[in-house]
Amino acid sequence: MPSTSGGSVPRRVRAGRPKTEAAWVFISFVSRQSFFMAECGCRDEVEKLERKTLWALLAINVVMFFTEAITGWLADSTGLLADSLDMLADAMVYGTALYAVGRSAALKHRSAIFSGWIQIALGTGVFVEVIRRLLLGSEPVSVLMIAIGFIALVANVTCLLLLAKHRSAEVHMRASWIFSTNDVFANAGVIVSGLLVMWLESRIPDLVIGTIVSVVVIRGGRLILREAKQS
Repeated sequence: MPSTSGGSVPRRVRAGRPKTEAAWVFISFVSRQSFFMAECGCRDEVEKLERKTLWALLAINVVMFFTEAITGWLADSTGLLADSLDMLADAMVYGTALYAVGRSAALKHRSAIFSGWIQIALGTGVFVEVIRRLLLGSEPVSVLMIAIGFIALVANVTCLLLLAKHRSAEVHMRASWIFSTNDVFANAGVIVSGLLVMWLESRIPDLVIGTIVSVVVIRGGRLILREAKQS
């Protein structure tokens, strides 16, 4: 197994694995690279570059969370609401990673647990909202779903461009590439559901994509908690 001076890289973190398994590794490895960087004499330079990228990713995800959450409520779309929580989940991981840089492993561990429980709570809230709208009815605005879904898609493609130069870097930066790649598929799902809502004149596609994304967020929180427990 390949290793660096900072420790072995777990085999389970590969590009084909779920983004949420990568999320724990992203948090776990942010502060474990300091010894390696100190040896090569580039610690300050590398940390400065990674912090700059992480801040940009955090800003994009926070802005898109509010944009999709507000528009999702106005458009009566559970798909947009659920996708906004996916953005929030990513923002929390990036924020936790920034906070953990240079700090103790115990603090990093507690931050990850907090992030996992918040994700579970948010995903559960959206799932409950899907059930409520299924029973009481909803009228999703397809045009807003498609438009905001496209904007979110552009935002995540921008994240991928920012991460391109870090794709072959340390494992925590490679994991962030997985986050944004999977988000692109979620955005595409919202756009497709908006088109189906328009074509079929039915709210069912919106409820389906809302359910799928909320389940992904809940599963992500559980995986992070499991990884934290096993670490």
